[in-house]
Amino acid sequence: MFLVLFGIVMIYSSSYVWAEYKFDNPYKFAIHQIIFAIIGFFLLIIASKIDYHIYYRYANWILLICVILLVLVLIPGIGVIRNGSRSWFGIGSFGIQPSELSKIGLIIFVSKYLANNERTMDNIFKTALPILGVIMFIFVLILLEPDFGTGAILVLSLVVLIFTSKIKLSFFIKLGLVGILGIVALVIAAPYRMARILAYLNPWSDPLGSGFQIIQSLYAIGPGGLFGLGLGNSIQKHFYLPEPQTDFIFAIISEELGFMGILILAINYILLFYSVLKISLRTRNLFGKYLSFGLIIELVLQTLLNLLVVVGLIPVTGVTLPFLSYGGSSLLVSMTMIGIILNISKNKDS
Repeated sequence: MFLVLFGIVMIYSSSYVWAEYKFDNPYKFAIHQIIFAIIGFFLLIIASKIDYHIYYRYANWILLICVILLVLVLIPGIGVIRNGSRSWFGIGSFGIQPSELSKIGLIIFVSKYLANNERTMDNIFKTALPILGVIMFIFVLILLEPDFGTGAILVLSLVVLIFTSKIKLSFFIKLGLVGILGIVALVIAAPYRMARILAYLNPWSDPLGSGFQIIQSLYAIGPGGLFGLGLGNSIQKHFYLPEPQTDFIFAIISEELGFMGILILAINYILLFYSVLKISLRTRNLFGKYLSFGLIIELVLQTLLNLLVVVGLIPVTGVTLPFLSYGGSSLLVSMTMIGIILNISKNKDS
């Protein structure tokens, strides 16, 4: 809840200049995030009350619903195009991404599969490849939107989850080589991804084009110092860093609150991740153990990927910072995940 409230404050601080210019309402993004936070809180409470064993029974149906939504969003007239991707169901200025919902659905399905096939996971062709086929099918649907960042995090999270099962290490070495070849092919196939790679290698080669966002992000992080410029005093949010309330909100936090703000933020994330990891380790039910670990590893990887992008260590992926970045779908799904984990925590002995 601290992260969510902190996120609302920083969304207002980072967006009011742009919101007032574009919508004549400096509170627009903050109000939307508050609405989603309230809805997310109720979803968290509801999810914490639902016995997680129900997800085990209906895992196949949940996955089927996710597949149907991912297909529907690709149909013109149903799916809405925003920022070049047909990945939204939209009503006015509000939108929901089925790719975000598919995170929970696929993690539930894979957790059930691993719980049922734990002893035979070392059988590559009979057990491991079928579940990888399902994962890649969902990845392709997400890629068609296109939403490479969300798809990549989901696949990586599930690969880590499968790695915790009784499967041979040699399989992951081979899988890693195939994955590298696949990533290279995807980058070559899409010119905008190649532009992001080139911007990552040398942002200043195209400072007003593909390298603009990362350069402005670094200009925001650099002056932050120990205590920052002060809450609300960011320079980069004044039309330098594009849409700073979304994927690059961490840059504004660094600029305004400095190293101490980053430290407080990092401590809260670490406490959250550590607490859920303890829940996962203490849960006796195999499905609950896999499910809680899968949910938190998805949030961990998404957080790390966002931070690595903002500081320029990896190419731009378009991934939000959980609980903090502006975005209803991401916030609702993240809070629902925590609700499911809370229920597992209450029933960890069964």
